[in-house]
Amino acid sequence: MNYTLHQLQVFLMISKTKSVTKAAEELHLSQPAVSIQLKNLQDQFAIPLTEVVGRKLFITDFGKEIAIAAERILSEVYAINHKTAAFKGQLVGQLKISVVSTGKYVIPYFLNDFMSQHDGIELKLDVTNKVKVVESLEQNDVDFSLVSVLPDHLQIEKVELMPNKLFLVGNSLQTFPKKLYDTSVLETLPLIYREQGSGTRHVMEKFVQANMLPIHKKMELTSNEAVKQAVLAGLGYSVMPLIGLKNELSMGDVQIIPVKGFPIQSIWHLIWMKGKNFSPVAKAFLEFIHQEKDRIIQEKFDWCNKY
Repeated sequence: MNYTLHQLQVFLMISKTKSVTKAAEELHLSQPAVSIQLKNLQDQFAIPLTEVVGRKLFITDFGKEIAIAAERILSEVYAINHKTAAFKGQLVGQLKISVVSTGKYVIPYFLNDFMSQHDGIELKLDVTNKVKVVESLEQNDVDFSLVSVLPDHLQIEKVELMPNKLFLVGNSLQTFPKKLYDTSVLETLPLIYREQGSGTRHVMEKFVQANMLPIHKKMELTSNEAVKQAVLAGLGYSVMPLIGLKNELSMGDVQIIPVKGFPIQSIWHLIWMKGKNFSPVAKAFLEFIHQEKDRIIQEKFDWCNKY
């Protein structure tokens, strides 16, 4: 047997994704490269590892056993690498964070210096909607989650990072001459919503319900970037986090419409499950956040205070 660790890594990812294409994406390899590694591994066994039925890839029972063994082998290799680095005084391991989609404008600034200081850390960052972020936390798939709406059904601990201001915005073509509009202006504008499960939508709907506004929902889109592009194109208006509009506001492509009760404000929190047993990497990151968050906010987000 002459199989390599790389072949085992590739096969393990194929067994997890049930797809050569998806495995290639996860491993940042080309599809042909993954196919070659699978073939080279398969050539060393007389029993098939995979089979294709109706153009769909399946892992055979034998393949599943090999995948289990591969995961165990790779885990041991990973542990050896960590122990070697640890003896050299390096902080090593994985830092796993799930982030709500708008949080992608926030979390990189809290990670940059920490990652620069520790070359041995591998970052796994999942950017998705609020429902999936909370699921990943509940299932213990991540060390931390970044949210602007706290889950009310989990026992969590948290660190408050910074305010999350949401404004009513539109493109720059229509004028809004009043200094302040009543909330009834929302009844006259075609509004663009985020999808169900979005934290931004949750905050927006709470405001609408609290003010008993009959709203004309123009459309529903599945990401903050999609909403922003629709607003820029003049398809409607939306309640959006300020944090994702820095460039558009500075260029004059979007405008904040002054409405009574705005900005709606929530708080960005870094959260984790109560009683979580932190790895050395996760513990070090939390200590870094406590020590450096005020400096980072001042340096990177001071522009938000203008609005």
